[in-house]
This record gives sequence, C-alpha cells and structure tokens, in this order.
Amino acid sequence: MANGQWYPPEWPDRIRALADGSLTPVTPKRAATVMLLKDTDTGPSVHMLRRRTSMAFAGGAYAYPGGGVDPRDEQQIRWAGPTRAWWARRLGLEEAAAQAIVCAAVRETYEEAGVLLAGPTDDSVVGDTTGEDWEADRAALVARDLSFAEFLDRRGLALRSDLLGAWTRWITPEFEPRRYDTWFFVAALPEGQRTRNASTEADRTVWIRPTDAAASYDKGELLMMPPTIATLRQLTPYDSAAQTLTAAPDRDLTPVLAQARLGEDGEIVLAWPGHDEFTKHIPTGGTPA
Repeated sequence: MANGQWYPPEWPDRIRALADGSLTPVTPKRAATVMLLKDTDTGPSVHMLRRRTSMAFAGGAYAYPGGGVDPRDEQQIRWAGPTRAWWARRLGLEEAAAQAIVCAAVRETYEEAGVLLAGPTDDSVVGDTTGEDWEADRAALVARDLSFAEFLDRRGLALRSDLLGAWTRWITPEFEPRRYDTWFFVAALPEGQRTRNASTEADRTVWIRPTDAAASYDKGELLMMPPTIATLRQLTPYDSAAQTLTAAPDRDLTPVLAQARLGEDGEIVLAWPGHDEFTKHIPTGGTPA
C-alpha cells in the first residue's frame, strides 16, 4: 500500500455485481461528522479517533467523531444560532431533516468526544462536562435511552448551531453494504471543555495538525477513508479555527459519490469526482493500481 487509503478487498467483486445487476444498492443512512479544531502555537489541530480494528466498517481507520441520525433528532429542541430555515437552505433539505443533521452532529460529538456545543443562553457554552452526572447522561444518549432534545431540556440548554460550519458532503459508494450520506462540519473546541475517548468504537484519539496527519497518510502510516484525507487536505490552508469556520459558508455541499466503470478488458476504474488522487485501476483478477 503506497499510502494509507482504506481499500476493502471485496470491492472489485461488489463493483462487478453492481454492474451486472446482481447487487442492489442499499439506501444510504443520513449521518453527520464533526472536524473539531483547536488552535496551537503551530496552527490549528483537529481531533481524530482510530476505529477499532474489530469494526466491520473501516476498522483501524482514522476518522472524526460522528454517526447516524437518530429519528428523534427531529424532535422539538431548544435552538440557538441560524434558524432551521437557514440550515435547510444551506444543506438542501427540508427543515426537519436539516435540524436532524445538525442535531446529530452536536449529539455525536458529545457522545464520542465528550464535547458539547450547547449552552444555557444563546451566546454561551457549557464548561466542563466530565462529571459523573454528565457521564450518566452521555451513556443514556449512547444507549438511546434518552433523546438529545430531552437531554438539553433537562439541563436547560440550547443547541448552538452557530458554532458549526457545514463543510462538505460525501455519500458511500453504491456497491458498499453499509452506506451513509454524511455531512461534514467544522467546529472549534469550546473554552473550558476537553476531548476524551468516549467512544466504544475507537481505541485511540489524537489531536493532530492536518498537515501532519496528511503526511502520515501519504507515508502509509495512518489508514483513512477518502473523505477523511480529502477533508484534512482542505483544512491545511487555514491558520486558525476561526478562519476555517469563516470559510465554511462558501463551501460547496454538492455530494461526492464514487463512480465505477468497467473497461472492455474487464478492468475496473474507480473514481471520486473532483478527487483524482483516489482513482483506482483494478485489472481483472488483479490488485488496484
């Protein structure tokens, strides 16, 4: 492996099955993930976690906190920042669906990293969230015993949608058995809070500069899925978390979806539009090049 690109060995067979009609694509589940940033003396760092190698999907790969939408993320919720209508326009969704995506981004960041983008007023953010009572609520959220709306209401908090910036959108390829339609967001680590490995799906977490993470990927030292390394490269031009957030509203949210085609000689060409570095040429019965 020349770099750290995640590449499941079953992909060629699944791509050929999709091409001959014996594989029917599953509907992707809506999901959200957050690139959490903090400023350092050498520029912004991003919080990443390493998925356990035992995970069926992308085991061992580095990613950001995130996960699927809970149907209850559409519940009435105390909300601060841009309106639901604004988010609906930004994400290209109906208002309820847009709220659910934003809610999932905030909820999953709390569930997996212990960081909560919410506050008692529209212009404040909670501080330390590491106490036993906070952990009990976080565990209840993970177990789906508690909805995020109930959690915020119980604590008198409002979701701070203004602390998020929508960055990009990727859809898992049609030949994958587990598919996600994922919106990527950026956010700055709130003052007084700290990350921790709160995810049962991760065995390691790091704060790392995007340039360093990308360099380690290029050396084959860090395994990543295409959306992860692509977004890391997109973060490198910015000198601060605030600068990154300022750039978010102008980002194109047209979804990136891998395309696979079969050549006359049976070769598979797998490509992600706009991201030439991920293109794979897979000969019949061979390994990708």
